[in-house]
Amino acid sequence: MENKTLLTETELFVRSIMNGDSSGHDWWHIHRVRTLAMVIARTEGADLFLVELAALLHDIDDWKLNGNKDERNKVSDWLTKCGAGQQLTGKICGIIDGVSFKGAGVDTSTSDLECKVLQDADRLDAMGAIGIARTFAYGGSRGRGIYDPAIQPVMHTDFENYKKSTAPTINHFYEKLLLLKDQMQTKTGSAYASQRHEFMLLYLDRFYAEWNGLYS
Repeated sequence: MENKTLLTETELFVRSIMNGDSSGHDWWHIHRVRTLAMVIARTEGADLFLVELAALLHDIDDWKLNGNKDERNKVSDWLTKCGAGQQLTGKICGIIDGVSFKGAGVDTSTSDLECKVLQDADRLDAMGAIGIARTFAYGGSRGRGIYDPAIQPVMHTDFENYKKSTAPTINHFYEKLLLLKDQMQTKTGSAYASQRHEFMLLYLDRFYAEWNGLYS
């Protein structure tokens, strides 16, 4: 299958899986990540085909959408079905494996340029105005409260404990979102992250002020 055809068929496949999701991991998340990833890839000199294909597929095996099971089947099964070959399938699965945030104390840095690009793009979509919206959408989809001053953020040192967290959504800002700016792996991603980071800080200031009755 030619690269262009594979991308087109993959987009249709991913849309069929992601449409209807209300946890912040819907098709439009994939679309935004792909758009960001392609901008970063062009600037950083990454392989555009690999980045785009991995961006399209990066969430379909995500543990958050698969009952907390960290399974890696849909990506490889789809690429095998499309006749992608073992080398390309292995490359795409390798890129995707390195994308996810796994806890504040877990090192997810990589030397793979395409993985760096996709990781930055995915994390940028977890920041700023859209990142805030997605965070509360995900928390609500999992029955999490908005905020509880008695429950302090936890800097998880391993992936298993990070996955098991049921803390209020505000805690997620400190356990992940506010850490992302300093974890960007490309110059382009870092430049994009700064403004989104500042917006989240402004949001939290306003949130706490309203929580404490300082605004009518």
